[in-house]
Amino acid sequence: MSDIFKLIGLICIAVAIIISGFFVKDGMKSFRSADRIVKVKGLAQKEVIADLGVWSLKHTRTGNDLQIVQIGMDENKKKIIDFLKKSDFSEDEIEYLPLESQDLLSQAYRPQGAEMGRYILSQTIMVRSDDIEKVGNVVNRIDTLLRQGVTLINTPPPRYVFRGLNDIKPQMLAEAISNAKDGADEFAKASGQKVGDIKYAYQGVFQILPRDEGLPIPESAQKNKIVRVVSTVDFYLD
Repeated sequence: MSDIFKLIGLICIAVAIIISGFFVKDGMKSFRSADRIVKVKGLAQKEVIADLGVWSLKHTRTGNDLQIVQIGMDENKKKIIDFLKKSDFSEDEIEYLPLESQDLLSQAYRPQGAEMGRYILSQTIMVRSDDIEKVGNVVNRIDTLLRQGVTLINTPPPRYVFRGLNDIKPQMLAEAISNAKDGADEFAKASGQKVGDIKYAYQGVFQILPRDEGLPIPESAQKNKIVRVVSTVDFYLD
């Protein structure tokens, strides 16, 4: 009688092993199917034009009489403001940064010849305008100020800014994913498979680059720019 029970037990164990084998086999198939993916990168780029121009002029005066130096600074400022307003800039487009002052004789380590020009005053006047052509035109007439005796220092070229990135992001991301899908389709076609749903997508970083690369002009000084994004997408393969 005990032998019969042992036989029944062995049969049950064998059946359980066979059944579990089917589950393991089916699970491995599902795992391999889920693991079949292709990782591709999709590129989208768009040429844009800057919508903000920023230009700064820093003027200065030097002397031993602080009051006279200050009067000279006021004269400089008036000439610059007249120049900008004649170039069609409104008061709202002009910004005045704080006055900077140096007393060379009050410094612990005085430069040689400090007594010849003890006080140095300087101030930066900035223009910000949505009219980038107006900003570009005024730069070409800076010699007008020089001929009037205005001393300018550290006057960089205008900076041109594109502020519409958020407006074009959705369209560019859609283009990048579509470009990635085309790449995945080519891969799947070559391997005899089909592209399924997206498993994972990484947006990527949006870059604003100069349209004309290779020139000794940085992106910030170019009106025409290229916005570029490279997205990474994982697709399932069926």
